[in-house]
Amino acid sequence: MTFSRYLLVSLPLHDSASATWTSLQHSISKIAFDTPTYKLHIPELRVGTLDSLLALSDDLLKASSVIEGVTHKVRRQIEELDRTSGIEAGTLSVEGVPIDSYITRFTWDEAKYPVMTPLREVVDTIHESVSKLEDDLKVRVAEYSNVKTQLSTISRKQAGSMAVRELSTLVKSEDVISSEHLTTLLVVVSKYSQKEWITSYETLSDFVVPRSSKKLHEDNEYALYTVVVFRRVADTFKTAARERSFQVREYEHDPEGRQKREEEIENLMKDQENLRNNLQQWCYASYGEVFSSWMHVCVIRLFTESILRYGLPPAFLAAVLAPSIKNEKKIRAVLENLSGGGNSAFWKSDDDPGMIGLIGGDTEVHPYVSLTINLNG
Repeated sequence: MTFSRYLLVSLPLHDSASATWTSLQHSISKIAFDTPTYKLHIPELRVGTLDSLLALSDDLLKASSVIEGVTHKVRRQIEELDRTSGIEAGTLSVEGVPIDSYITRFTWDEAKYPVMTPLREVVDTIHESVSKLEDDLKVRVAEYSNVKTQLSTISRKQAGSMAVRELSTLVKSEDVISSEHLTTLLVVVSKYSQKEWITSYETLSDFVVPRSSKKLHEDNEYALYTVVVFRRVADTFKTAARERSFQVREYEHDPEGRQKREEEIENLMKDQENLRNNLQQWCYASYGEVFSSWMHVCVIRLFTESILRYGLPPAFLAAVLAPSIKNEKKIRAVLENLSGGGNSAFWKSDDDPGMIGLIGGDTEVHPYVSLTINLNG
């Protein structure tokens, strides 16, 4: 079963890690047997001084928030691209491992982040890497959006009313007469004024070719007509037509230009498809990288807050839980009991900023360390 929300928690040890783990499993199975519970393996990271951990704690909260935001941004982009493509959404993964399996079977990537590296250096490296990915995402999305906008603009011109749309797709070479003395004008007539046009166009000026008007196209609002006049009266005819609420569209018939526009649209559509596919592939690959970064930062947060909460040397049990909304309150009661929280009212005080800082900014303070990974944030 795939879950969308996971808790990363740590508990102080009672007797031993195995005893604490057994107590946790036993307690949860009694009240919420369907809540998956996994050990979270955290390596022996470089602790440094308590002062450095305390300073790092605030920065970790900010870094985690930024990286979480980028993770969700990439995921939402993937969802939008999948909808646009009309294909079934792919599986989000980290190096081929589905996200839920990656979280519940997390292994520290020592090749990327050697355990003896100072934690601040690890966090700065992760933050810098994710910032570069975010910048790359912005550039790729901007390129894709630019082509989409160009196509959308062309589409609006082609699909808009006759008063504004591109006319080259509606007018053929045989519809236009252009000679030394004669010219064809294109006139947009209200759908409900067509009878008036038919009976009056020959009288709008002198030298209008009789029975030369032909309807080329009609939409919900307007009809497009041609009319042939002598060039010398074209301006006079346009003025008279405007006075009768007939709109003469400026139009220069250019068969080569029409072909160029069609080629431009075709090239834009190819560009859009290529950019979308490339962006889609990039997002799927980058999501795994960004999510892995987020998970590593969360693990560092859990490790740091656990030492600040329980002291040195590190002696705590870290676990991953996926409680349902209806069972979360019961699960937290179990965790509170196992943590030996004592005066729970003290830990749940929202008025003590010191307590909020210790657990990394969670809105509800607990006598154990708790972080939330929400995959659909």
